[in-house]
Amino acid sequence: MPEQVNTPQATPQRHSVVVNLLFNIIVPTLILTKLSSDAYLGPRYSIVIALAFPLGFGIYDFVKTRRANAFAILGFISVLLTGGISLLELDAEYIAIKEASIPAIIGIATLFSLYTPYPLIKTFLFNDEVIYTDKISTALHEHGNTTLFDMALRNATYLVAFSFFLSATLNYILAKVLLVSPPGTAEYSAELGKMTGLSFPVIALPCTLVMLGALFYLVKQIEKLTALSFDDIFRIH
Repeated sequence: MPEQVNTPQATPQRHSVVVNLLFNIIVPTLILTKLSSDAYLGPRYSIVIALAFPLGFGIYDFVKTRRANAFAILGFISVLLTGGISLLELDAEYIAIKEASIPAIIGIATLFSLYTPYPLIKTFLFNDEVIYTDKISTALHEHGNTTLFDMALRNATYLVAFSFFLSATLNYILAKVLLVSPPGTAEYSAELGKMTGLSFPVIALPCTLVMLGALFYLVKQIEKLTALSFDDIFRIH
């Protein structure tokens, strides 16, 4: 009988950045800012429909990829809380607190994970999907630099945690500055849309730069402590 060849199943691919921005920011922002007046959807329906896009997209992405983590769950909860607070017409202060609490929780968890066997820095930056972790670990052991690398991981963790605390601060400030109208009004829905739209340039970009700084620092430390080249470190093929 011919030998059966087992072909590895392809890992489901994540959606592109453009698709994520479209469903999570662009479409909800347009709905809230352009369609929230009584002449169109009205304040309540505009909020429901706008939040349905990131919520539905998150569920679809999970069903398609079969991959979820604590951060995706926090994002899911965040969308539900935003919808609940807005539809119940609670004070905008609750939105500001919610916006700050999600990244703050992740930042605290990142620091706390340093004292567990599973530091979150390995999820964010030092993971097998983008880096040859086994090759790096072997090289560190051969050069006797494992302890020094652990110190570098700790420093990178502080930078990553700082990016989340920065996000929490910027989230709170943005919500306090923009959400000034009474909840349940078309003006409030439009302000919520502006907050969603500005969250990427005002919050995501600075925090991404800090995260990239942490990655750059970690890569330089790996090169220094292992004598490996860039191609030996990253899975770029």
